[in-house]
Amino acid sequence: MSLLLKIFNKLRFYYWQIVVRILFKIHGVVIGKKCEFFGIPIIVRFPGSRIILGDRVVLCSHTKFTDLGLNHPIILRTITKEAEIFIDSDAGLSGTNICAAKQVTIGKEALIGANVTIFDTDFHTKEPINRRHCNDPNKIATGAVIIKDNVFIGTNALICKGVTIGENSIIGAGSVVVKDVEASKIYAGNPAREIGNV
Repeated sequence: MSLLLKIFNKLRFYYWQIVVRILFKIHGVVIGKKCEFFGIPIIVRFPGSRIILGDRVVLCSHTKFTDLGLNHPIILRTITKEAEIFIDSDAGLSGTNICAAKQVTIGKEALIGANVTIFDTDFHTKEPINRRHCNDPNKIATGAVIIKDNVFIGTNALICKGVTIGENSIIGAGSVVVKDVEASKIYAGNPAREIGNV
């Protein structure tokens, strides 16, 4: 690698650290100590809601800095004033899309692979009449998503509302998780089912 390219990469890294911290401050995101950012995430925070990053969280929004590559930058979005996204210390996310109407919690040292989507809501009512235009939160099902410590979620997985994933578990690439996962288990498929132990 040429000296010029090394200097460029170093300057770009520092630029991201400054710009993302400013962006998060503008949006009211709470950031822990020594967090690192590769690329610029997309933040949409509903007024009154909370987005919190623990210490040493790494958010990768640039395709060059993850082996598989990304389809999009990190997206952190809250859609109600009661919503909370909490990413605990030492977690690493790449191109992850998180949407919370209630609560999405990611535990310590969790590793979330490229292009994973996590959401805690159905977004629309199940009732067929006026489904498209119904914005009544009392008619739209939600359920907190809790991903416990040291969980690894493979690329392109979907983690659906109301799911708890136990510590140390692994979710296979492309899986659709619709029910709880016990600690230290390997789940894969659509819908995801147990295929082994860690």
